[in-house]
Formats: sequence, structure tokens, C-alpha cells
Amino acid sequence: MSKSISSPLTPEIVSAALAGPAAWLRPAGVVLAGSLFAALCAHIAAPLSFTPVPLTLQPFAVLLLGLLLTPRLAGTTFAVYLAEGAAGLPVFAPNAVAPGGGLAHLFGPTGGYLLAYPLAAMLISTLWRRTGRGFASALFSAAAGDALILVCGALWLTVLPHLSARPAMALAVAPFLPGDALKVTAAATSATGFCRFRRSARSPHPI
Repeated sequence: MSKSISSPLTPEIVSAALAGPAAWLRPAGVVLAGSLFAALCAHIAAPLSFTPVPLTLQPFAVLLLGLLLTPRLAGTTFAVYLAEGAAGLPVFAPNAVAPGGGLAHLFGPTGGYLLAYPLAAMLISTLWRRTGRGFASALFSAAAGDALILVCGALWLTVLPHLSARPAMALAVAPFLPGDALKVTAAATSATGFCRFRRSARSPHPI
């Protein structure tokens, strides 16, 4: 008598196999959408006559996504963003030194800011998750990440054009402090408002 052979493709195995690719789709979509948002913010820019660094909304994208995403997703988003720009995609803010994009941006006057983005996004995400996710902690976390970006931008100018510390701070930090204070506040407000909306949407509403 022949023995019946049971199929190894049980519903559990099929579900697990399908869950594998699906588990990557959402994070991949978040990363791509985040890098697109950063690129859009980068092109909202205004050149400044007294510094080679343009005024852009790029830092706002870093602050906001750092607050909204997990540390790993936030860091990955901006690592992908840098890779897109290095490959020649028009995702960076145009400047006089590197108007066409590509690797020239990463070695230009804004390279220090750009290379700091993944680390700053991870720092912001980590700090906010460890300090309570309230508005004050969002403000502190975003300010810490923004300070890291500005410091890296100034340090880059001391290395590449060989400026001393004071001129580097005057070109890379001081002109952007008022605008960055607004970006920090806007990012903290947006992130905490979004989190409150999500909590209210998940909680049952009384009839």
C-alpha cells in the first residue's frame, strides 16, 4: 500500500514565505519616500552672497525624519539620500561649486553638512525615544541633531579650504542659527502633533 505524501507547503510556511518580501517593502518605501522628501527640501534654497553655503530646508528634513523614524530607518534614509546624490541624481541643493550634483557636492563646501545627516538623524531619533517623546524632548533632540550638523559643516570648512575656526563658524554656523531655530521648533511641533494624532486615532472614541 502506498503511503500518502503530505505537502510541505503548509499554510504557515506559505505565509512565512510571503511575509519575508512584504516585511522589506514597507521599510524600503519609507526610506525612498524620506529621501525624496529630503530632495524636495534641498531644492527650496536661497544662495547667500557672504557664504558658499546656501540657505535650504534640508536640515528640516533631517530633524523631522529623525523624530518620526526609528534610528535605523532614519540613518538608512539619509545614507540612501547621500548615495543617490553621489550617483548624480539631482537631490542636493545646487551651489556655485557643484551645480550639477554628483560626488563634487560631497567634497564641496556643503560636504560636512551632508555627511553629518545620517548620524544626526540617528542621534535625534535615539534621543527622542530615550527622553519621553514629549514636545520638550523633541525640541532638545532636534536641537542636538541640528548642532551636530552645524559643527560638522564648520569643521569641514576648516579642513577643506583650511579656514581657521572663527571664519569657519562665521560662514557655516552663525548665519544659519535664526533659521535653524525655526526649523527645530517646526520639526518638534510637527512630530509631536503627528504622534498625538496617531494616539488619538488608535484609542477608542466614546459614543
